[in-house]
Amino acid sequence: METLASASNGEKPLYEDKEDILSPEDLSEMLAEGTKEVHEKAENTQFVKDFLRGRIRKELFKRGAVALYYTYAAMEEEIERNKDHPHFAPLYFPAELHRHEALARDLEYFHGPDWQSRVSCSVATQRYVDRIHQVGQENPVLLVAHAYTRYMGDLSGGQVLKKVAQRALKLPPTGEGLEFYQFDAIHSAKAFKQLYRSRMNELELDMEMKKALVEESVRAFQFNIEVFAELEEIGKSIQEDVLDAGVSVHGEMGGDISKCPYHAAKMAASGGTAYVSQLAVALLRHPTGQVLFATWFAALAGLAAWYLM
Repeated sequence: METLASASNGEKPLYEDKEDILSPEDLSEMLAEGTKEVHEKAENTQFVKDFLRGRIRKELFKRGAVALYYTYAAMEEEIERNKDHPHFAPLYFPAELHRHEALARDLEYFHGPDWQSRVSCSVATQRYVDRIHQVGQENPVLLVAHAYTRYMGDLSGGQVLKKVAQRALKLPPTGEGLEFYQFDAIHSAKAFKQLYRSRMNELELDMEMKKALVEESVRAFQFNIEVFAELEEIGKSIQEDVLDAGVSVHGEMGGDISKCPYHAAKMAASGGTAYVSQLAVALLRHPTGQVLFATWFAALAGLAAWYLM
């Protein structure tokens, strides 16, 4: 499936946009199926729902970026340590995927040049970081699960989240503070995910190891959920106005959840095709929704893309 020019020689990476024929026993299919439940749980945390609705506290957004920085710094340290491991080498794409340097620039934007002295790793994030280091040092093949969970999710919805955050936080249109979401070396997220999936499926793994990778990916999602929960708890003590770039949830719907655009989006993503039209109508009834319709439609497409990647 793949056509890839090495990024290290200065050439632009090329990915052939072509569908693979997949088997239920392919690692990518097992991961997608095995993480559906915990993925939905992560999506339904209050922190994520508020983010997708554009209801963002700047302080929480900054703390979230700190958590991401420590997570990616740990993961990419272990990836570098194991870049020649036969079960990870085919998935080594530092120029295309690595995020910790972009996150460092985001944190410098928010906290200034001495940002490293102003931030620290939270308790929940430290548990996640410790597990990543443990895996990298004791059983490097499980790094595949952590890379899959983070990078594929970032590619699926990153651009939508970038636009929501940029609008809500009134960040510069030039991208400062949001470099984490920008994958400059990937010209087609869909094609790159197909390449990455193909590389995963070509790894020589027995069924027992594939099941172990599914379990580790579920564990990675759970670590993310714990970080979200920690941020929610911190948010309760922050006296800060919510920066709102979204539309109201149910207040103007007369209590009828079926008229809610978020409910419609969720139903559409789960296969209710009639709800796609309902989503458009519900959003376009509201002035703010008219502005955000394109963003919400992209969010729906990104969510579907995760399951179809």
